[in-house]
Amino acid sequence: MAFFFQLPLLLLLAAAHGAAPVLGLTRSDFPPAFVFGAATSAYQYEGAVAEDGRSPSVWDTFTQAGKMSDKSTGDVAADGYHKYKDDVKLMVDTNLEAYRFSISWSRLIPNGRGAVNPKGLEYYNNLINELVQHGIQVHVMLSHLDFPQVLDDEYAGWLSPKIVGIKKCREDFTAFADVCFREFGDRVSYWTTIDEPNVSALGSYDNALFAPGRCSNPFGITNCTVGNSTVEPYIAAHNMILAHASATRLYREKYQAAQKGGVGINVYSSWSYPMTNSDVDVEAAKRYLDFVFGWILEPLVSGDYPDVMKKNVGSRLPSFTKSQSQVVKGAVDFIGINHYYSMYVNDRPLDKGTRDYSADMSLYQRASKTIPGSSKNVPSSSQSVASNDTLNDTERIEYLKSYMGSTLKAVRNGANVKGYFVWSFLDVFEFFAGPQSRYGLYRVDFNDEARPRQAKLSARWYSGFLKNNGSYVQNELDSTESRALQ
Repeated sequence: MAFFFQLPLLLLLAAAHGAAPVLGLTRSDFPPAFVFGAATSAYQYEGAVAEDGRSPSVWDTFTQAGKMSDKSTGDVAADGYHKYKDDVKLMVDTNLEAYRFSISWSRLIPNGRGAVNPKGLEYYNNLINELVQHGIQVHVMLSHLDFPQVLDDEYAGWLSPKIVGIKKCREDFTAFADVCFREFGDRVSYWTTIDEPNVSALGSYDNALFAPGRCSNPFGITNCTVGNSTVEPYIAAHNMILAHASATRLYREKYQAAQKGGVGINVYSSWSYPMTNSDVDVEAAKRYLDFVFGWILEPLVSGDYPDVMKKNVGSRLPSFTKSQSQVVKGAVDFIGINHYYSMYVNDRPLDKGTRDYSADMSLYQRASKTIPGSSKNVPSSSQSVASNDTLNDTERIEYLKSYMGSTLKAVRNGANVKGYFVWSFLDVFEFFAGPQSRYGLYRVDFNDEARPRQAKLSARWYSGFLKNNGSYVQNELDSTESRALQ
């Protein structure tokens, strides 16, 4: 099983763990087949939300209702729908070897099922062709937190088994995947079904940070009018796992022999360290990993959820039938690991009253030993190292060096890691904070209707690393930094 390391730039690993930057890192240190890339996602990048037949997604409804803290929307985002050709040129300038993007279900199949939108099909074909023409490997994400509003209205989206299609009938997500495999699979070999189902389930159905914003008191960040935080996250994640398995089975049965590709899934990850060496804190750190990683990955490995989840969650955790377990087990060709930061955890007695996912974990967590602990599983609360709007982003370069060095160490120790993707290629509409958070290699001016791009120092560093196999990277960095300061 292969792993693709995909890293949103949220926290500096060196700052969190005191790791020294790796010196002397070169592109040629990595295996020739190892791939370096960058990524975006449809709602965060494309904009053009009401153009050429696209229907609303749950994120359109969510942001247009003023649910973002700054009242921003992704209506224009980085305007990638109109600027993709220029952006591919920037990818060439950056010497990217691969690019990962997601497909908007609402753009490709506006009614959620049935007829394919010709304009949507044309856009994705054009983008893929542009990438292939320039020798950039194409990685496609089928679902990156967005979902057609029409299907959410019909049956509450991921909460319904109608999304799955695990039996003979091909239900909505599998049918959507079928269209993508059929139309783009001759040029796409790496398919990721769902991005961060563990975070999506929580953000959308527990704390209401994400669209469609369902929750129940006292667990949401706001007073939700619909939802049940104690059960819906588990139902949603369960259906995501089944939908992933269904799409994977379809690809293997219908397309894999001819297209020679693979299907994987991306999981949110943060490693856990016990706050103390006490037995209860050590167990809490293990329990954290079972809830964060095991929730999604254990069924794909063994066909069932981790024992501690079944014990703590009880009847609120859905069960796999015997036939479902057989289909789910082994339904992955690779795993994408999205790593943000690591956590220190303390044991916490299991609440006796009404619980959601965070309470079920039965622990306190914090991003460092000096930050007060919290039982809440709210990723944004741990983003203490924020993005910035400077072109001279030297901290991001140190972050990249540190992570890439750790990845190289893992490869040399025998880990089957196949690639490394930077989040994000350019500044996009971030789900936590709209255009205010900037993690891109390229700066986007969101105050300018033309959305101009500017290379940050990190883009120039990454380009030099990939172009020169590291031989002259430091020299180029020094000269580039000098120019940036002039």
